[in-house]
Amino acid sequence: MIAVAERVFALLALVAIVIAVATALALARRRVPDWLRDDVALPLATAIAAVATGGSLLASEVAGYVPCVLCWYQRIAMYPLVIVLGVASARRDSEVWRTALPLSGIGAGIAAWHIAIERWPSLGSEVCDPVAPCALRWVEEFGFLTLPTMALIGFVAIAVLSLAARRSPIHTGREPNPTDTAGSLTDPTSTV
Repeated sequence: MIAVAERVFALLALVAIVIAVATALALARRRVPDWLRDDVALPLATAIAAVATGGSLLASEVAGYVPCVLCWYQRIAMYPLVIVLGVASARRDSEVWRTALPLSGIGAGIAAWHIAIERWPSLGSEVCDPVAPCALRWVEEFGFLTLPTMALIGFVAIAVLSLAARRSPIHTGREPNPTDTAGSLTDPTSTV
C-alpha cells in the first residue's frame, strides 16, 4: 500500500510541475486567464498544500518514516498553508499571496537545501540528527522525486498559483501617472 501511495504522490508532483510551469508562463506573459485567477488558482493551491500535508503525515505516521530536522521545518511552512489558502479560497481573497508567498518561499528554500544534502550528505553534517539523517532518501520515484523534491515542487506551485490569484500586479510604490506612456502598448499621439 505504501509503495502505491508513494507512486501516486510522485505522479501528483509531476502534475504540479506542469501546473507550476503553465501558471508561471501565464504570469510572465501577463495573461492569466480570468477562470484561473478567479476560480481555480486558490482552490488548486489549497489542494496542493492539503495533499502535501497528508502525504507528510502518511509518510511519518503510517509508513513509519522518521522526519529529519529539515522535514520538520518544511512541515512548519506547509501545514499553515492549508488553512491560510483554504480560508482565502472560501473568501476569494486575492491578497493571500502576501502570506502564502513568504511561507512557500521559506519552505522552498529549506526543501532546496534538503535536496542538496540528499545529493551531497557532507553538507548536512552539522544539521542532521544521526537518528533521522537528512541525507536518507525514504522515497525516490522516477529516479529523481524524493520527499524534499516533492515538497519543493509543492511550494513552487503554491507560490505561482497564489500570485496568479492576484487581482492586480504587485504594487510598485508609486501611483500611475496618466501622462506617463512608458510601457504602454499604444502611442497616445498616434492618429491611427
